[in-house]
Amino acid sequence: MASRRNGTLYLGVTADLVARVFQHRNRWVDGFSRDYDCTLLVWYEAHDDLQEARLRELRMKKWKRDWKLREIEAMNPGWRDLYEDITH
Repeated sequence: MASRRNGTLYLGVTADLVARVFQHRNRWVDGFSRDYDCTLLVWYEAHDDLQEARLRELRMKKWKRDWKLREIEAMNPGWRDLYEDITH
């Protein structure tokens, strides 16, 4: 999730991406993403195993910001909000 292009980034894991993004978009989730207005889905990655997804999240949270930006731009160079893509 992001606040805007090159803005604040939020990284998390969920078993229900559509529902979780809906919650963030509507600012129903207290904490970091709400405080920093991270309401745009600009990148996501699917995993078959939740433990694998959590491990990837922990690793990515240690990444430098530039690495995260490269990951986003490889998937979504225009920083489009991908919410509509995952709901159809």
